[in-house]
Amino acid sequence: MENRTAREYYENYLKTTHRLGRILTASVLILLLAAPYVIGIYLKAMPNIPAVLKAFLGVGIVYLVSGIVEYLIYVPMLGAGGSYLAFITGNLINMKIPCAINARDIVGVKSGTPENEIIATLSIATSSLVTIIVLALGVLLMIPLQPVLQSPALQPAFENVVPALFGAMACKYYRADRKAALIVLTVMTLLFVFVPSLIGSTSMMVIPSGALAIGLSYLSFRKKQKTSEGGNEA
Repeated sequence: MENRTAREYYENYLKTTHRLGRILTASVLILLLAAPYVIGIYLKAMPNIPAVLKAFLGVGIVYLVSGIVEYLIYVPMLGAGGSYLAFITGNLINMKIPCAINARDIVGVKSGTPENEIIATLSIATSSLVTIIVLALGVLLMIPLQPVLQSPALQPAFENVVPALFGAMACKYYRADRKAALIVLTVMTLLFVFVPSLIGSTSMMVIPSGALAIGLSYLSFRKKQKTSEGGNEA
């Protein structure tokens, strides 16, 4: 009876989350698209619409693959509530994903479970609130701290914030399968060295690198399974 009640509560939670998430996502999209038009109409400086659409198509096609890949990867990882919050507030790779993964690992829950749904939603909501507070403080303190932030001694640190963040987060997962991690890193490094033009398409390169990692993991799993079956037969 308790399990049934918990399941009903969880199903009601998902229904409410999807309803609010769709409404808020549609509202944010309308506001984002309407803002430049309203500003253009108010300032009487509307751009050439055909030129804008042409430029948008040129950029949109490039990011189409990235958008599909991010959706397929992040939604199972974050759950419904976390996904709506993350995609609405943005900055997934730098902030939301690391925050959700660390919270999940600290609590010890698995992806696809109701517990992960709640933890991801709470962690991303907290991250969003902290981001808003930090940005507000940054705007207020921008002028007083400008000499410090523009100091030459701090510039190398700002240039390496993202690599340091992902390096620390990735270290744990690399240690879980060092052989697969080493092969993927070697292949992608050589690819970027010999084809430098791909550096500007890192989002699209998630597909081949991810496929390679999945393939290597599957081969490793099959090898371990065959070894286990051979040991049981003996």
